[in-house]
Amino acid sequence: MNQNSGSSSASFLLNFHENMLNSFNVNTNQHHHYQQHPPHQHPHHNPPPLLPPHSRHSQQEQRQYAATAQQDSIKRHQYHHPTGLSNHLHHHPGRRKSDNKASTYGFNYLLSDWTNGNHVNSGTPWKTRSYSPGVNGLHEEIIDFYNFMSPRPEEATMRQEVVDRIESVIKEQWPSADVQIFGSFSTGLYLPTSDIDLVVFGKWERPPLQQLEQALRKNNVAEPYSIKVLDKATVPIIKLTDQETEVKVDISFNVETGVKAARFIKDYVKKYTVLPYLIFVLKQFLLQRDLNEVFTGGISSYSLILMVISFLQLHPRFDPRIPNTNLGVLLIEFFELYGRNFNYLQTGIRIKNGGAYMAKEDIMKAMSNGYRPSMLCIEDPLLPGNDVGRSSYGAMHVKQVFDYAYIVLGHAVSPLANSYPNKDSDRWAFTHAAFYLTLSVFSF
Repeated sequence: MNQNSGSSSASFLLNFHENMLNSFNVNTNQHHHYQQHPPHQHPHHNPPPLLPPHSRHSQQEQRQYAATAQQDSIKRHQYHHPTGLSNHLHHHPGRRKSDNKASTYGFNYLLSDWTNGNHVNSGTPWKTRSYSPGVNGLHEEIIDFYNFMSPRPEEATMRQEVVDRIESVIKEQWPSADVQIFGSFSTGLYLPTSDIDLVVFGKWERPPLQQLEQALRKNNVAEPYSIKVLDKATVPIIKLTDQETEVKVDISFNVETGVKAARFIKDYVKKYTVLPYLIFVLKQFLLQRDLNEVFTGGISSYSLILMVISFLQLHPRFDPRIPNTNLGVLLIEFFELYGRNFNYLQTGIRIKNGGAYMAKEDIMKAMSNGYRPSMLCIEDPLLPGNDVGRSSYGAMHVKQVFDYAYIVLGHAVSPLANSYPNKDSDRWAFTHAAFYLTLSVFSF
């Protein structure tokens, strides 16, 4: 291996090591959530040391220290694009969520002045070991990241207590009402910042939004100014933030699709064991770019999950029966497909019957009222007349950031790719590059 090329490439990748999680915080209720991006300080401000991994401090306390180190790291960095491309702008900056505490908005490229390779505890708290070279190391780090981000039993208990408090208010008003959980809390695919989705089933002519709003205020369940009634939405909901934990909750009425979708996703998690690993990384990737919600021009969690399912269904070499599939290769190929190769103008995604790519004209025939398919056209496997991606008005920006991730990886491996003149394929370079690829290359 060309030693100079390898070391410079490793340095480039490791420079991103400290920026992935951009902030975990632990409040008095032991709930870790993302801290607000702090103001810029002097570029040479040094980060505080992380707690030793085997100290008397809890893992959650170490997460808090990791958050501080990473945020101080961000304050020391300046914009830089290794390929000379301009930074990606968000599709609708005016709609950026002010409460997205995980966002690294405007900081797609964050470079540190660290050049050594010993970054085991440098702001990436999931990284507690040295990784193998190449995509095997990326595979190992994805597993560690997933294990670190996976909900802890105490967090699941805390969220269930939030549900119980809200359910008690609902039952006090309507004793026969049935409250069910759906969404990421139901499937287990939730990040620390994820909302809780609840649906209330009962006999009402119209959803009792205002009545429940008043009851929630009376019982001091939610932060007073957080309660919002969205009665004009396609699916009317109440949005609130739990007063004790600051967890956000969405409440809808008599809508069965969410519960059915949760069961559908659970079935595919059993079928594709790699699915949760990819979803956690991709959710975090979109979250920190304010592209994890349709309101900000992004895509919903349901859309993202369907995109990953379709990718796995139609992958020419992926076989769910084969253990130890390389997650690093799959992640790179996902970015390549949806960032570079997928034809958004003419093609729609179908999940049912084993999955297929469909001409949008064919999908349009099944749409209710002759609805025209959106740019990101995903046929709802549970409701064929529904286009899941129809509200993702910034789908092309999502495509751009996926392509951006693919470009960064390509740039990172290019020095070694040049060392092998007989192997000019990008895919070959990705799967054979003999240096450390880390999740941080996506500048989380």
